[in-house]
Amino acid sequence: MEPEKTDTLEERILRRIPIEILAASAVLALPAIFLFDLPTGLVFLAGGVFAALGFAGLKQSLTRFLDREKKGALRSGIILYALRLMLICAVFLLIILLYPKKILAFGAGFSMLVPVSLVEGIRGLLLLRTWKD
Repeated sequence: MEPEKTDTLEERILRRIPIEILAASAVLALPAIFLFDLPTGLVFLAGGVFAALGFAGLKQSLTRFLDREKKGALRSGIILYALRLMLICAVFLLIILLYPKKILAFGAGFSMLVPVSLVEGIRGLLLLRTWKD
């Protein structure tokens, strides 16, 4: 019988962030559709999807790199993050080429990571404060 695995608060938050990015970008894409047009809302949603995928991939790769030896992990990490940066730039370039007037919508959707992380940080601080009382 395996011992029961308990998740820490940080692990639960890190697992929740990509889902919240998707949810927030989907909720905010609806007003974008009605205020602007359907492609703007879809590009906004696509930005949120890429942000959520990027965050999930970053979390997974960091876990994998921290399990390796230091020298090999550093080299692999630098190569992987350079490739990730190139991929992000390629996606932005593709959006610029296909929908030049929608790049701000994509950037706004891609930036949903910031408010979601801020809300999770505030929520975590409030939980820590509650536990100390």
